Amino acid sequence: MDKLPLETSGEDSAIRFRDCFSVRYIQSAAVLCRLGYGIEKICAVSGSPSQDMLLQHEAFILNSILSTVSFLESTVNELYADAADDAYFFADEENEALLRTIGEKWHNEKNFDRAPMISKYQKILAIAEKPLFEEGDQAYANVRTLVEIRNHLMHYKREWVVIRDRGAAADGDETQAEKFEKIVRKKFAINPLAPKNLPFFPDKCLGHGCAEWALINSVIFTDEFFRRLGLPVPYEGVRDDLATR
Repeated sequence: MDKLPLETSGEDSAIRFRDCFSVRYIQSAAVLCRLGYGIEKICAVSGSPSQDMLLQHEAFILNSILSTVSFLESTVNELYADAADDAYFFADEENEALLRTIGEKWHNEKNFDRAPMISKYQKILAIAEKPLFEEGDQAYANVRTLVEIRNHLMHYKREWVVIRDRGAAADGDETQAEKFEKIVRKKFAINPLAPKNLPFFPDKCLGHGCAEWALINSVIFTDEFFRRLGLPVPYEGVRDDLATR
């Protein structure tokens, strides 16, 4: 369900509803992830992919990752918006009281909008007097890395990329590609369609393995966030749609 209950007031009043774009984003991420996986499976059997297939694969994987981070952002933004607007749709009075507390204690919308996405999750937990994510938490660390990857993709700056033999020492400052490789190289399978002579990031990084890792860890993170708050997750009704392959 991607829309919250309709509201009417009066015989001639307008119909109002609140959309859940977070649900649309995570569904989109899963669909694109599966499409990218499908191309990798086809190419594993048929051999060298065509340029059109490579382009499709890149589009699916890239936008799956971007949609996953958009899911993370919209999830916390929607929760805050419901709290700030007194838009409570829970039958549980305790849950409504929690949202009311969040809205009252974080009432400055400009400060909320300017806060980094991960900080929003942490501050809401702090306001609710629930345990915060620790730096060593794996899902939390993975989400932070995912946001770094998204930021690099969205605010891309051209740089020289050096292809070195495995184990060769860098002879200067590390490139962004080398930094990301150190962080995520062993977290997921590399893109099987990337030629061997290309750098890890973005070519070998942006495959189905990365998109799947991003989606799974994002849901693990938000599941735990809502569990700590004691609130139902907004995407519970679409879990069956979130398969990654």
